[in-house]
Amino acid sequence: MQKIALVTDSASDITKELKERYNVRVLPFRIIYKDREYSDGVDITPKYVYDTLETEAPTSSLPAMKDIENMYEELKSEGYTHVIIVTLSSGLSGVHNAISLASENHPEIKSFVYDSKAISYAEALPIVEAAKMIEKGMSFEEIVKEIPRVTEKTELFFVVGTLEYLKRGGRIGRVSGTIAELLNIKPIISVDKNGVYYTYDKVRGRKQSINRMLEIAKDKLSNKKYDIHIIHGEAEDESKNVAEQLKGLENVNSVTFHGYLSPVSGVHSGPGLIGVIFYEVE
Repeated sequence: MQKIALVTDSASDITKELKERYNVRVLPFRIIYKDREYSDGVDITPKYVYDTLETEAPTSSLPAMKDIENMYEELKSEGYTHVIIVTLSSGLSGVHNAISLASENHPEIKSFVYDSKAISYAEALPIVEAAKMIEKGMSFEEIVKEIPRVTEKTELFFVVGTLEYLKRGGRIGRVSGTIAELLNIKPIISVDKNGVYYTYDKVRGRKQSINRMLEIAKDKLSNKKYDIHIIHGEAEDESKNVAEQLKGLENVNSVTFHGYLSPVSGVHSGPGLIGVIFYEVE
């Protein structure tokens, strides 16, 4: 009989409630300051990251190999036969490759290491949907076939307060930075099929960028039904306002306000992020 475990990394922004409900294990990224190191979401908060960004410049690193190895040892001791692991986009991090390599050391557990090609709750959705499939009694093989379809139905858009932190962390992908900053151009950023950031659209000024996000939402909702998830990085009031404006729109199945994105994502995005994740529902 199959016993299937679920694992993701801390960049997925999976909520505490869902983590506990579905027994999802979360591998923490590491946040490294000049004289100290933290485990993402374990002993550091998003608020702490934002409060120290101007005076300190932390970097991030992959989950420790010992954490990955310990995770596999725990699964083995608990009698798991299979594991589904959903990771941050390989276009943004080496975590997928690291876990894939580690999984080869544990042939006793059949592993499916899935590159979400996404970040934040767009990364969490395949894990959440896999959990629902497990509850329905679907097999490992059936779930593995369905997970890519979850990604196909998911889109992510976000704006940031400044492009400085994306540039500093080398995560800017195909988003042009310096000239845009000088002209106060605010790109609407999305993630392409390869899991790399790109400019979906650009407008001038913060207010217009938020209005453009709402226009994108209205356009998408004109012919399809969606669950919408809102995440923010030190932009709570603006994000809540976006959530409220989306709730009344036609074809909105649900709007969920998740609060802060993970500390490790905050290191690279800086303050002012508003993220909107769309998940197409039948």
